[in-house]
Amino acid sequence: MQGYKIKLKTMDLKTYHSGSLGSDSFLVTGGAGFIGSHLVEYLLKHNAGKVRVLDNFSTGSIDNLLPFQDNKAFELFEGDIRQPEDCKAAMQGVDYVLHQAALGSVPRSVLDPLTTNNVNITGFLNVITAAREAGIKRMVYAASSSTYGDSKELPKVEDNIGKPLSPYAVTKYVNELYADIFSRTYGFNTIGLRYFNVFGPRQNPTGAYAAVIPLFIKAALNNETPTINGDGLTSRDFTFVDNVVQANVKALFYNELTKHEVFNIACREQTTLNQLWQHICALAGIELPVQRAAERLGDVKQSLASVDKAVAILGYTPQVQVSEGLKKAYDWYKMNLKPNA
Repeated sequence: MQGYKIKLKTMDLKTYHSGSLGSDSFLVTGGAGFIGSHLVEYLLKHNAGKVRVLDNFSTGSIDNLLPFQDNKAFELFEGDIRQPEDCKAAMQGVDYVLHQAALGSVPRSVLDPLTTNNVNITGFLNVITAAREAGIKRMVYAASSSTYGDSKELPKVEDNIGKPLSPYAVTKYVNELYADIFSRTYGFNTIGLRYFNVFGPRQNPTGAYAAVIPLFIKAALNNETPTINGDGLTSRDFTFVDNVVQANVKALFYNELTKHEVFNIACREQTTLNQLWQHICALAGIELPVQRAAERLGDVKQSLASVDKAVAILGYTPQVQVSEGLKKAYDWYKMNLKPNA
């Protein structure tokens, strides 16, 4: 934690803000997605005055929003962040913005860099421009651990990054550059949260670009052999979604911001793909071998985060560690995933 002034505030471990949210209004871009819907759920649970979702449903699901449809504080705005007018309209009457809308997946960006660029860079610029023009109090956006690129340093520290390894990584780094420019040029200060491999309930286990944890859990539930790219020694700092919600809300209400800041959000645990599969097999009570495939283009080999900056400044604490998070995720998929889906 050396180098950071500790400004921790006393907070209820279940509530990551002080006071009531009843007078505050929020826009969650990508709110129909995995992380976005968890943020919507938290805000509504804590009686936010208004929670508006902006989503085009290209990757998000209406099913993630159905539990909120009867809540009077919930609003759905179907639109596209690539359209400036949609962003401007969605900002009207909003105090805070949680920008989660993006086109994820390194492999997808390798196959289609143009669409990834249009959504993640042009879309981001539309959102931050509309937020500044609307006088938004604070915007917190989803950055990415992919920004560390080919840096070999472990743990990853915010100020030491390498060269990007994929088009997706380029787009997320450009987001940080634009946010910094908006801070220095216009005085519009934002916070970027570099997520490290977020997982949990509602993460889509189907499709060509599904993340590894829902894929592995689906394989275990169906008693199928999963595929591991490479030797399985690739490691990740897997982060349960509740930790990400905590970080977003604490960042929203951090009142001592004087410039653009970026924070790692992770669990400080390094898990290889081989270890991950063994853990999921243990949860399922099975023993299955794996299939091996070639390593994927653009993948970072090793990942482990330092969260000292987020701990010291935001008061972030990773409350759900990987083993507990995997149990929660496994139980959710066991209840909600259709057999052989």
